[in-house]
This record gives sequence, structure tokens and C-alpha cells, in this order.
Amino acid sequence: MPDESASPIAKGKLSMDATAFRAFYEETSPPLFAYLLHAAGERALAEDLLQDSYCRFLCAKLVPEEARHRRNYLFRIATNLVRDQWRSKKGQGEVPLSESFPETAIAAHDPDLNIQMQEALRQLKVRERQLLWLAYVEGASHKEIADSIGLKAASVRALLFRARHKLAGLIGRNLRDLDPRVDV
Repeated sequence: MPDESASPIAKGKLSMDATAFRAFYEETSPPLFAYLLHAAGERALAEDLLQDSYCRFLCAKLVPEEARHRRNYLFRIATNLVRDQWRSKKGQGEVPLSESFPETAIAAHDPDLNIQMQEALRQLKVRERQLLWLAYVEGASHKEIADSIGLKAASVRALLFRARHKLAGLIGRNLRDLDPRVDV
């Protein structure tokens, strides 16, 4: 049995005080949970990963000072936990995370689009869903996405382009219908 008195939590050596952490948690937990839910595909797993992400964040020795960097660091921790979970499921012969996807109301006003979108998202890889989620739901820049999921910023643009095109093809619409700013 591990000696819990040796943990940073037991020693009181955390990266933030309680007040700062509470504010950080209230600001970041809703988007992080949504991200984990869509990346992991299961509510219970997303809740576990959320809790583990914050524990690891709090126990980290070097936490960035700037709020934006702290948020990226937290998402990076969560992304690594999702990858670890995916690897362990894949190694056990279970269905990879990318093949499961939670039921969500993506397009409540258009049930047909919602069904198309659910089916299309099930066919995307975990990384493709992560890229699309961070870019279009969270509004993260290419640099922020790169910092969050461990890629080079130059790679994000190309990977996001491919993921967007793949999603557009999967839902049977052309890219211009999804994002009128893109010239095809």
C-alpha cells in the first residue's frame, strides 16, 4: 500500500492555494469536462479523467504563471490521460475510444443533422475529434491547440484541415456549407 503521507497533497505542497484553485476550477471544469466527454466517449470515464487531470495539475511542480498557459497545461494533462486510456483499451482488445461517442444534442433544431453528426463523429479518430473540439467549440488558436495536445503549431493547421474535410465528407455536405469562410 503506497504511503499517502509522501504525496504532494498530504504534504500540502500544491501548485495553487485553495482560493486560486477554486476560481481556476470553476472557469476551466465545464469546457474541460465537455472536451473529455467528447474525446473519451463515456460520461463515467470523462468524470474520472477530469478528476485525475486536476489532481495531476495540482501536484505538478512547475505550473505556468499565465492563466492561458495554465489552461493549456491542464488540457495537455487531460489529453495525455485520454491517450493513456485509449492505449490501455486497445491493448486489452477492447473497442478504441474513437469508436464510441456520447449521445449529445449537437443540432437540437435539426434532428437529421444531429443523427448525421453523431454517426460522422463516431468515425473520426480521437485526435481528429480533439482538434475539431478545441478549434471550433473552445475557439483555441493553433498554438493553443498544439500546446494542449502535444503537437507542433505548424502541424495543427494541416491536421485540422484534414479533420474538417473528413468530417464534411462523412456528413455528406461540402466544406463550404460547414464553414463559409473557407474557400474550396
